[in-house]
Amino acid sequence: MKIKTINFKKFSSIKVGTLIDVLIIERDDNIPTDRFIIGGANNLLVSPNPPPLMMLSKDYDYIKLEDNRLIIGGATKSGKIFSFVKKHNIAGFEFLSKLPGTLGGLVAMNAGLKDREIFNLIYSVKIGDNYILKDDIDYGYRYARLDGVVTEVIFDIKYGFDSSEVEILKSMRANQPSNPSAGSAFKNPIGDYAGRLIDEIGLKGMRVGDMAWSDIHANFLVNLGDGKYEDAIYLINEAKGRIKDKFNIELQEEILILEKR
Repeated sequence: MKIKTINFKKFSSIKVGTLIDVLIIERDDNIPTDRFIIGGANNLLVSPNPPPLMMLSKDYDYIKLEDNRLIIGGATKSGKIFSFVKKHNIAGFEFLSKLPGTLGGLVAMNAGLKDREIFNLIYSVKIGDNYILKDDIDYGYRYARLDGVVTEVIFDIKYGFDSSEVEILKSMRANQPSNPSAGSAFKNPIGDYAGRLIDEIGLKGMRVGDMAWSDIHANFLVNLGDGKYEDAIYLINEAKGRIKDKFNIELQEEILILEKR
């Protein structure tokens, strides 16, 4: 193990944060149970006072084809996975195009687009040193209950990479803003859309400091320059409060907020 100081203002996808020491987990290290795993920091909002953090080293960045199954390390980036499956004509992973993140994070939040989710493809997940079959994991829309850190995932595979599916998915993402963000801020409530609700309460485009609800897609909290954690939290709480008052709906964050309690 080693400690690395990471500037989350540069490292995180939302470009908010400060310098924080992160424990780097190397192969054969015992993985601590008292630290939060950050992955690629693509759906994180990290406070100036976060809980203890850790991340997997490059030892966990690999892809292998064995016995008609795909074996991928938890630190492997989605772009690398997408390039591999395209090259090897493997189907089902097309939704990873333009979907940022490391595999561990994608599994932990069951990432995807509409009905295309990473758990649709999983055979088993390795937590620490133990493999757990998909059917033994509690997972659903944008969540997976995992008792530990995803170090490896085994996928069942089918062949027939579909380039037309990639184009369809690109068009579905055409309304997403280009400003730094952590993806969708809230999960969609049953039967509705968080973006529609934020628009309905008049917050679409609302700006506090350099943080704002995007005027392109209201469920994206975007950084317009030098965004601050406190301004992001204000906007999140303002949206939750107004939507609760007007619609009696309690929005749940999809973005992970890391602040020591």
